[in-house]
Amino acid sequence: MKKYERGENCLMLSREQSRAFDGWAINTVGVPGAVLMENAGRSCAEFIAEKSAEKPDQQVRILCGLGNNGGDGFVIARHLLNRNFNVATLICGDPGKIKGDAKINLDVLKAINTQIESVNISDTDTVKSRMTAFAANADIIVDAIFGTGLTGQLRDDSKILIETVNSLDKPVLAVDIPSGLDCDTGLPLGACVNAKWTITFAALKKGFAAETAREFTGEVYVASIGVEPDLNHKT
Repeated sequence: MKKYERGENCLMLSREQSRAFDGWAINTVGVPGAVLMENAGRSCAEFIAEKSAEKPDQQVRILCGLGNNGGDGFVIARHLLNRNFNVATLICGDPGKIKGDAKINLDVLKAINTQIESVNISDTDTVKSRMTAFAANADIIVDAIFGTGLTGQLRDDSKILIETVNSLDKPVLAVDIPSGLDCDTGLPLGACVNAKWTITFAALKKGFAAETAREFTGEVYVASIGVEPDLNHKT
């Protein structure tokens, strides 16, 4: 895992290039999506373990969306549980809508009999109280809600969700990209998680170069997912 130093010359992927790279890795190279998700989530879990080396009893609270970003969060939860961390997972939305590789990892996490809750983000009157209670004892919060595919302005309920995360005043690790940040422009889509650290996968995202992104990404690290991008023939 490599830390990104602002201003250095690095490969940066747009939203379309990130999508194309994932498709190339899965369909051409033949790496199953679940394996890419496993590698991504394990990298984040290892980072948290390193940050917590002097305080191994830290409590980690993981916020998961309904897509692949949430799937990464389920993998993180499992690996931290294997390391005896105090972990709880909150699904932001209807768990019945989770599918594909994310559903595979949710089912595995359920089989471990760990704490998994869900919150209806449309019920904005209860989101803040539920999330505040969920994260009350957290030492680290993992933001695995929205990924690089997010486009357009956030709905009001998603804005409230993200604003609530920021109001918790806890250190946040963003998975791939802070939820609410536009992958290409580095601008918030109405609201954006303020992360202390961002672990992005395979390559930096184009928007991270924007000055506006700095306050949301915090320290940025690039983690491998087992295959590396080469724009000359992969996207």
